[in-house]
Amino acid sequence: MAATVGYSRAVRVGPHVHVAGTAPIMPGDSDPPPDAYAQAKRSLEIITAALRDVGAGPEHVVRTRAYLIDADDWKDVGRAHGEVFAAVLPASAFVVVKSLLDPRWRVELEADALVP
Repeated sequence: MAATVGYSRAVRVGPHVHVAGTAPIMPGDSDPPPDAYAQAKRSLEIITAALRDVGAGPEHVVRTRAYLIDADDWKDVGRAHGEVFAAVLPASAFVVVKSLLDPRWRVELEADALVP
């Protein structure tokens, strides 16, 4: 999708890193896990890899955004988020949306980082 749309998963400009909206894309375009917790974990794996690609890591994240299609998923998404960011404590927002691009997705995550 990145080549078609013309975007990068992560962009670093100086110390600033912006990670694009990241959904639970699976290898080989297989189906994502059905539950919000596993989808959030997968999205965070992708975000972590994107951060590493530009010389950053989860410890540099200063803000995250979670887009949920069901408000009741916030605890499961929050649990996955906490497993990665509990020691970092970025500013975060959880936003409920009507839908995401793929009807199988329950969550999409974004992150911004500041690398010293």
